[in-house]
Amino acid sequence: MQFPITNLPVPEPLLHIPQPPKQLSIRGTFLDMKKYKFLTVVGSRNYTSYGEDACRTLIAGLKGYPVVIVSGLANGIDRISHEAALDTGLITISFPGSGLDDAVLYPKAQYQLAMRILNSGGALVSEFDNNFKSTLWSCVQRNRLMAGLSHATLVIEAKHKSGTRITAKLATDYNRDVLAVPGNIFSENSEATNELIRMGATPITSSIDILEALGFQITESVPADLFSQCSPDEESVISLLTSAKPRGELMREMNVPTHKANILLSQMELKGLIKEVGGEIRRV
Repeated sequence: MQFPITNLPVPEPLLHIPQPPKQLSIRGTFLDMKKYKFLTVVGSRNYTSYGEDACRTLIAGLKGYPVVIVSGLANGIDRISHEAALDTGLITISFPGSGLDDAVLYPKAQYQLAMRILNSGGALVSEFDNNFKSTLWSCVQRNRLMAGLSHATLVIEAKHKSGTRITAKLATDYNRDVLAVPGNIFSENSEATNELIRMGATPITSSIDILEALGFQITESVPADLFSQCSPDEESVISLLTSAKPRGELMREMNVPTHKANILLSQMELKGLIKEVGGEIRRV
């Protein structure tokens, strides 16, 4: 078997959570937590295009920083977060709800992704026996490890009653930072994220928000190629921002339907092209 299963000493953060793991197995490489910031990313399996765009854009903005993306290999936001990390050149670690033997690794549909994680210097970690087959309870049980290991947990789309919501609660119980991407107030996929923000979670609208939450000092310098791949619609908005403008005024000048304007501005803020401060929008 490629990437043999070995024992992993329980990382320090997991020693202090309720019901710490008695043992951990690993395939791949576990990085030094003193040199990297670990970020758990969770969300809905039935994600929307907004959730996928937010996940990929936010993780892409972490490029070049010593950040490790942690997730659960499940279909949905888990899968997207692993893929986005790999596409960005970040290390990613997965906690599948099964043992680590090829015959039982769950979900089977993500086997190639799991191999890609390993080949890119990441790891698969589990507290279950090597041949343990995934169950509903095992997927819930492993969530406490993802919440307890990382410095912060980022929630991208989740219904009010969901495993994602439970993971966020565990992170709070473990005194870890909880970050949440605001969502559409009419979408049930945003129920949990909007609720978490009301309860005190840090709202995330850009990659810079994540980096600051992880303790990085962010300079005001703008990457030289930031605006090189803007769409025509984005270039039109930037041309209107010769100075900071109230959102309402900018949207009138954009001369597009309100819902389309809001979506475009949200996407541009996620990309770090614009920033809204005190009710006014300016280019970075």
